Amino acid sequence: MKGLFGTDGIRGKANSYPMTPEIAFRLGRALAYYCNRKKGVTGGCRIIIGKDTRLSGYMLEHSLVGGITSIGAKALLVGPMPTPAMAFLVQSMRADAAIVISASHNPYEDNGLKLFSSHGTKFPYEVEEKLEELILQEKIDNIRAYGANIGKAYRIKDANGRYIVFAKSTFPQALSLSGLKIAIDCANGASYQIAPTIFGELGAEVSAYGISPDGTNINKDCGALYPENIAGKTIEKNADIGIAFDGDGDRAIFSDEEGNIVDGDMVMLILAKQMQKDGALKNNTVVATIMSNLGLEAGLREIGIELIRTDVGDRNVAIKMCQVGSYLGGEQSGHIILSELLPTGDGIITALALFSTMLKTGKKLSELTSNFHKFPQKIVSIDVKEKKPIKEMKQFGTAIADARRILKTGRIVFRYSGTENKARIMIEGDSRQLIDEICKNLISAIKREEICV
Repeated sequence: MKGLFGTDGIRGKANSYPMTPEIAFRLGRALAYYCNRKKGVTGGCRIIIGKDTRLSGYMLEHSLVGGITSIGAKALLVGPMPTPAMAFLVQSMRADAAIVISASHNPYEDNGLKLFSSHGTKFPYEVEEKLEELILQEKIDNIRAYGANIGKAYRIKDANGRYIVFAKSTFPQALSLSGLKIAIDCANGASYQIAPTIFGELGAEVSAYGISPDGTNINKDCGALYPENIAGKTIEKNADIGIAFDGDGDRAIFSDEEGNIVDGDMVMLILAKQMQKDGALKNNTVVATIMSNLGLEAGLREIGIELIRTDVGDRNVAIKMCQVGSYLGGEQSGHIILSELLPTGDGIITALALFSTMLKTGKKLSELTSNFHKFPQKIVSIDVKEKKPIKEMKQFGTAIADARRILKTGRIVFRYSGTENKARIMIEGDSRQLIDEICKNLISAIKREEICV
């Protein structure tokens, strides 16, 4: 069997390996066993379980509870909850770990299991390796609780309210959203109740979409993967800003009042400038991934801020931020980490920080993005049946080397998705025509390697 953990927990088609009730049960046991041993006790650790709105969440939730309680630990159930809210709750409730049942932006047929430590951070890779060993081997199969030592499950009824209070506390007390018109798309996902409540309680006039989950419509033609939808609604409602969340609420893509899409790179530049002005940008650095546009790097350089790049994935961004002591990092896709507030990406808190900047500067979102020079960039995803190392693909490797010589100014990034069977090619440069030509050649070259579906 192949390894369970990818770049963001365990993920796959629901009810197919590895996303099965059996694996969820064994993960619950493994995590409870690990947490108990870390505390030096035989039972009693507390693990929070949250989920998004997928139909398969019920199946996996109950399997996790069975595994956790069979070890003698306690399971705390909070129901549909944005992933970043779990990072807050695990710290606030002094729990030992948290599990989020979600496949983020993937279609409803998929699901995933993401883990948070007691500090609200993703578990290190080495801990995931230990858990994987416990799940796949038989080392703890005979370790069970009996009688009164069997664990209990509790439903935390006020979890939504706890997170709502926390999220609102990150918005300056002296400011109000009164008079601001906001259009939001919650992707029929985990933010469908919480996001409209937070923005409404802070005074905004909210037009909300994607707030009728039925278990099968999460991310379906809505949310952060379809930002053009909220851009249209922003114009239709004459709103000041539009927000599109993904299914689990850890990222957001925005629309300005003119219907122009504002991605994570633009948001990072806006927030970096304001944080620098407020004296809140520690070490004058921002962390982003290899996929972020050169325009972000150029814009930060103009104001004396260093951009540090890392591999794709919000966990890699968070790790690098900790290493270099940065308070701001993120991804072009909309994961923005404001580490002084929360150690993981949070779409709602990002939106509140953006609102705060708009109010402090008195500028519309279109004005705040007007000086962002976005280099022509093209990203394509290709379905693959095998993730062969590039060094083993001679034709494709030669094609990339040739393309880099032709491109001169710009970048070419090739990578495999950590959560899907896809290869991604990103090309960036000065000329849109040249980028399109290079992209066509690279797609043709990788298809000759016979790894594509």
